[in-house]
Amino acid sequence: MNRSVKFGIGACLLAAAIGYLMFAGVQTSSSYYFKVAEFIPRRDELAGEAVRVAGRVTAGSLRKQTTAKGTEMSFSIGDFVGPDHVPVEGAVPVTYTGVVPDMFAEGRDVIVEGRYVDGVLQAHAVMTSCPSKYEPKPGEAAQAAAN
Repeated sequence: MNRSVKFGIGACLLAAAIGYLMFAGVQTSSSYYFKVAEFIPRRDELAGEAVRVAGRVTAGSLRKQTTAKGTEMSFSIGDFVGPDHVPVEGAVPVTYTGVVPDMFAEGRDVIVEGRYVDGVLQAHAVMTSCPSKYEPKPGEAAQAAAN
């Protein structure tokens, strides 16, 4: 076999290996992104799929327990309605074990990554948003508009 044929075969094998690794990386890291209101109507068809769901931690739903694996939490997330009012029918139950973000609390906006299995979003990552000092406090926007 001549040298250029060997080089061509080697280049094709290398390109195929790189292509496979790119495809496998995208498949394992890709997930659907939804807000709670978008996720709830489609939750049955997304069962078992990797999803990211954005919402607000429902007041009174947080349960924590410290174990050797980390902190086990169960809570529910609802749509971005308001700090104290999240409709019960719009809540998605979540379980998570791991390191809890510093800013995590009831009423906080979160993004939860995981799989929806047996009616529960089993999270492998929980991310919180930092409160912005530039956002008006509830009622300030209406008062400023009235002036």
